Amino acid sequence: MSELTTIARPYAKAAFDFAAEKGALDQWGQMLTFAAEVTNNKDIVELLSGSVTADKLSEIFIAVCGEQFDEFGQNLIKVMAENGRLMAFPEVRDEFLALKKEYEKEIDVDVISATELSDKQITDISSKLELRFERKVNLNCSVDETLLGGVVIRAGDLVIDNSTRGQLGRLSDALQS
Repeated sequence: MSELTTIARPYAKAAFDFAAEKGALDQWGQMLTFAAEVTNNKDIVELLSGSVTADKLSEIFIAVCGEQFDEFGQNLIKVMAENGRLMAFPEVRDEFLALKKEYEKEIDVDVISATELSDKQITDISSKLELRFERKVNLNCSVDETLLGGVVIRAGDLVIDNSTRGQLGRLSDALQS
């Protein structure tokens, strides 16, 4: 998987730079998402792993994608087909979307709580996290009934454990030291 990510990174960066220059980040995100779904199709996977020429592969791939791709997107398909990289489209999409979020200063944050959060709580958490991260925050709220109380917040590598269990664990550590 990491090999495909390494392969995908230059394609995603090139697509991102082009889309940002043209002001078409959303359009390119949709095109790459569509291409990633096409490469997940069982018949396409068999075709890509077969002995079909790059020209024929790009022709078939473009025919399947139809009107979803503009001429520049079709050029990306041709280049990736020539280099035998069409299977990397899901990773290209992931890398592209990560670059887009960074560019638009957005971050996805998972908030896990013991009970359903009220609208006011969600708004408060969102505004405080936006101040802390200096980015627009996209909250993904979920309930974990095994938590005694409080919330656990995950944003990338950062984990803020403000659950009752986490607080008791920190208290225990402080008392033992």
